[in-house]
Amino acid sequence: MNKYELALVVNAKLEDEARDAVVEKAKGYVTRYGGAISEVEEWGKKRLAYEIQKMHEGYFYFIQFEADPAAPGQIESHMRILDNVLRYLVVRKDA
Repeated sequence: MNKYELALVVNAKLEDEARDAVVEKAKGYVTRYGGAISEVEEWGKKRLAYEIQKMHEGYFYFIQFEADPAAPGQIESHMRILDNVLRYLVVRKDA
């Protein structure tokens, strides 16, 4: 099991409930593919470095988890089609 971090930038125009639903769906994909979530950090609303889909701000979330090496690819394939996720990235964390 390797340690990974999933970074999400969620649409800032969403209501709190809808934004929480997007994060819960992302966490569900992590657990579906055998990942064990250790921590979820919410950084809040931040200004984006450049405009994405005509938006200047987004909510940033970082999800730390442990999973098999095949899981990040499967998680990213689901993040790609999620509505209201502006950007995502799964990176492996070194020990």
